[in-house]
Amino acid sequence: MPQKKKFGTFAGVFTPSVLTILGVIMYMRLGWVVGNAGLIGAIIIIIIAHVIAVTTGLSVSSVATDKKIGAGGIYYVLSRSMGVPIGGSIGIAIFVGTAFSIALYLIGFAESFNAYFGFGTTINDLRLTGTIALLSLSVLALISTSAALKTQFIILAAIIVSLISIFFGSTEFAPSSINLFSTENAVPLEVVFAVFFPAVTGFTAGIAMSGDLEDPKKSIPLGTLYAIGVGLLVYIALAVFMAFTIDSNLLKTDYNILMKIALFAPAVVAGIWGATLSSALGGILGGPRILQAMSIDKVTPKLFSKGKGINNDPVNALFLAFIIAEIGILIGELDIIARVVSMFYLTAYGFINISFFLESWANPDFQPSFKVKRWIGLIGFIACFVVMFKLDIMAMIAALAVISAMYFGLQRKEVKLQSNDVWKSVWENVVNKGLKKIDAQIEENSNWNPNIILFSGKSDHQSYLLELCKTVSGRTGIVTNFKLILDKENNLPPLKKTDQIIRDDKFQELGIFARQIKVDNIYNGITNIASTFGFSGVEPNTIMMGWPKGIENSTEYSKMTQTLLHLDYNLLYLDFDQQTKFGNYSSVDFWWRETDSKNAVMMLNIARFIIASPKWNRTNIRVLFVNNNNVDVAIIESKIRTLVEDLRVNVDIKIINNAVEQKTFYTIIEEESKATNLTIIGIPDYNIEKQAEFVLKTNHLFESIGSTLLVKAAHNFNELDLDLLNEAET
Repeated sequence: MPQKKKFGTFAGVFTPSVLTILGVIMYMRLGWVVGNAGLIGAIIIIIIAHVIAVTTGLSVSSVATDKKIGAGGIYYVLSRSMGVPIGGSIGIAIFVGTAFSIALYLIGFAESFNAYFGFGTTINDLRLTGTIALLSLSVLALISTSAALKTQFIILAAIIVSLISIFFGSTEFAPSSINLFSTENAVPLEVVFAVFFPAVTGFTAGIAMSGDLEDPKKSIPLGTLYAIGVGLLVYIALAVFMAFTIDSNLLKTDYNILMKIALFAPAVVAGIWGATLSSALGGILGGPRILQAMSIDKVTPKLFSKGKGINNDPVNALFLAFIIAEIGILIGELDIIARVVSMFYLTAYGFINISFFLESWANPDFQPSFKVKRWIGLIGFIACFVVMFKLDIMAMIAALAVISAMYFGLQRKEVKLQSNDVWKSVWENVVNKGLKKIDAQIEENSNWNPNIILFSGKSDHQSYLLELCKTVSGRTGIVTNFKLILDKENNLPPLKKTDQIIRDDKFQELGIFARQIKVDNIYNGITNIASTFGFSGVEPNTIMMGWPKGIENSTEYSKMTQTLLHLDYNLLYLDFDQQTKFGNYSSVDFWWRETDSKNAVMMLNIARFIIASPKWNRTNIRVLFVNNNNVDVAIIESKIRTLVEDLRVNVDIKIINNAVEQKTFYTIIEEESKATNLTIIGIPDYNIEKQAEFVLKTNHLFESIGSTLLVKAAHNFNELDLDLLNEAET
């Protein structure tokens, strides 16, 4: 059985890359660039373009030496590092850009070919010649990839001869003065850059052949960087030569001026034709292989994965590339095609660079043999999008919109590979660094950011407890719900770590983390979780559960409560009224007693979170205070108003005078809050021995009012001291 033909660095990467770099733009548009931008302007354009090319080349070379590289070039590299959605969306952009670049090269060929033989140079004439050339090259690619690549050596020799002929050519068109910068009536530099940029995109031609290389890890870095380096030297040398030997007005108007000054014009003609045709051939060979690789991964239709021969040449993918290239040829305007190609490639290169940056920054498994500083990728990413912004902001927005649409489409399609996804490493790294930052800070009565451990139990009204917990945790708070699986006899083995994670739609919709754990005792289980759960930087600070009924004499419950208080957790207990539920979410009462200094702060924080919730955003919040000491009502209201305003909560304040009648606190609550949707009350300090008495009295209160949240604040809250005793004495 014949073996698949493999290629080395020179034949497989360097030659196709350098032939595409030294292509149609060099012969047909570099003079136009120098004429419009001036010598210094042209060199700046060349350098900026090569900054993007070099950073992208370094980035992709480094990523390529980290993992085994298969067929598909840049798509393969990105999909195995950043995942299929981003790899696929950029791969599609590269494929379309490559297919359009085929049209760019063939229209350039048609301009030179028709002008040389005296054929018509109208747009239809160029379309006809370009189409014939496209058909011929496609047939050659179908016949043999090996034969197509071998023709590149002849073309490379022709380009070298043509450059020698140009540099030793005539100086009869030398200018009287050299324009260093653009002059009046010159084309804007943004447009000049957009037309020139496809000249430096040729290095992807070699990477696209990754599946046909003997040693991709070695060949891709060497071949790519040598091709970019040679291209940079040639372009700068040729730009300087043109500025000194050809008048700028002639450079602007005559696209075939190099043939006229050359020592041997046919050599330049051969170089132009060879460069344009070989560049087009590189796109015809490389582009379909990208599409084929994506189809094998089920990113694009399976139809395009089929190939022929021992090399599995991508026949079906070639037909689609042919159609796109023909659309470009029908456009017929080289400058317009060049601008379209520039935007596709700039978008793709930006994401290639950020891919490398994220890989090297976040992925601990990223160990490339070709090591590059990560900031190079960041520079390349920034450069790409700054240039896109300057070129055409609307085109940039459109390109990003298309890439984003493809990305989310592939995400929804849920195509997965047995490979790493750098985004997981990125988030892990961000979380790791963030935790270290938070952990390094000393917490001194900062704003309460809830991190709640929730024990919601299993009941018909569990969803309401979950809903309220998420509401009182605020926009940035964390809620972790624990399901306790009771195994009194301890017969079952502990749950595996992976089995402890609960992935349920009701939790995911609310943004609540969910865990389950086996315990031999409910109260011991709660105590153990409260004592051990959490990690540095993001420690839980609040326990929330349903209000206990019928266990007021339980010593286990008392011991658990004592431990939670000793651990200094904020405690939240919800007594949920199954009849009224939360009513129409229109009223909340906060009961504030003189001893509620810390509880009051926590309740007002909860008020801020409640009114920010969509369901409660139109609620009427009341702060009710029982005046047992005959203090002037205006003084009490003024003090509460000042404290409330500091927390930016809009409330109604009601002072209830009780100095004469001396009703019990719970009796007043029954009278005032019996129709309230949610009542919030602070838990006073009491000896643990009196817990049963407190629970019984509170149970009696709950029979008369609706859903109620009891609050016990930890010690880290500030105290709000109304100092009413001094006011009463005065």
